Order: sequence, then structure tokens, then C-alpha cells
Amino acid sequence: MTLHADALEVLRVWPAPSTTQEALRRRFVEHLERHPDGLARGCRPDHVTASVLVLDPSLHRVLLTLHAKSGRWFQFGGHTEDGDLTLDGAALREAVEESGLSPAELDLHPTPVRLDAHPVPFCGPGEGVHHLDVMYAAVARDGARHEVSEESLDVAWWPVDALPDDHLEDFVRPAVEVLQSTSPGGDSTWEAADHPVR
Repeated sequence: MTLHADALEVLRVWPAPSTTQEALRRRFVEHLERHPDGLARGCRPDHVTASVLVLDPSLHRVLLTLHAKSGRWFQFGGHTEDGDLTLDGAALREAVEESGLSPAELDLHPTPVRLDAHPVPFCGPGEGVHHLDVMYAAVARDGARHEVSEESLDVAWWPVDALPDDHLEDFVRPAVEVLQSTSPGGDSTWEAADHPVR
């Protein structure tokens, strides 16, 4: 299966949690149905990207990157690459590259937690470029150590109730809710041993 086919399959069956998210899901699916290169950076004006919100096992802190080009705090993510076979694999690769964490230190939730479409003025030549971002969530295992990548000015843990930018609330809340609903015993702590790395 190609990355394009995997992304279409993921988005066609994803149970959107709201009417707004359902509208985005349909937009993403229609984009990929119209564009065989719909995940490529060169697809203009829109292309699908993948990202990951990384939380600690208590789900009380989120690991964010201070993006070098925008000067704002974000989750880890970006463009897919030729070697990516699946959308969640692309998201995990981005998290590893940008956080310095190893794949063994991250437990990725298997389905997206949120979709987001946003303009990206610094995404190469041309105007009106939009990232159609498919956001996953992951839990960093106890003792995981992050590093600042060349794409970041900083990488740091933030309390989920004291985020550095108000826009992040709309991303962090659904990620925490999904992870809470799938945690062992239904509490707010993930036991890494019960959630193998994908």
C-alpha cells in the first residue's frame, strides 16, 4: 500500500468528533482523491502533513517545539517524505526527528486525534499555501530525554493548563481526552508496557 492510499484509508474511516472536524475530514479526503501527489510538499496550494502531540505518562505535560521559522510553540510535525509508508509512521518520524526522542521512547496512539487546516506563509514559493494537518498523540515513556533539533529554537515540557500559546488548547485538549479514554483502567496515567510502539 502506498502512503497516499494509507492516508486515504485512515481519513475515510476516521470517526470525526464534531461537525467541524467532519467538514475537515471530508475536505482532506476530497483533496487526496483529486491529487495523487496530495501529500507532497510540491502540491499547491494545499498538501497533507502529519504531526504528533507528545504528552508525559500522567497526561499533565506536553512536549512542544519552538519553531525556528515561525517563532511559535507547536507540536512536532511536518511534511511527509518519500520513505514514509504510513501516515502515522510519518508522524512518528517527525516526532523523533524534532524531539530527539527515540521511537522506543514513544507510544503512538494508532488513530488521529484532530485535523487542522492552516495557512503556512513560509512553506516555500507561492502564496496561499495550506497544511492539511493530521494530528496524532503519543505518550513519552518515563525517563525519555529530548533534545533541540536544527529545526527548533527550543524543546520543552509545558503544563497542559499553562500552555505558551492559546491556540494550542484546541490541540492539547482532544489529545488528552483520547489518551485518557484509552488508558489502562480508564484513569489518566498510561502504562507504557501496555501500549507497544507502532
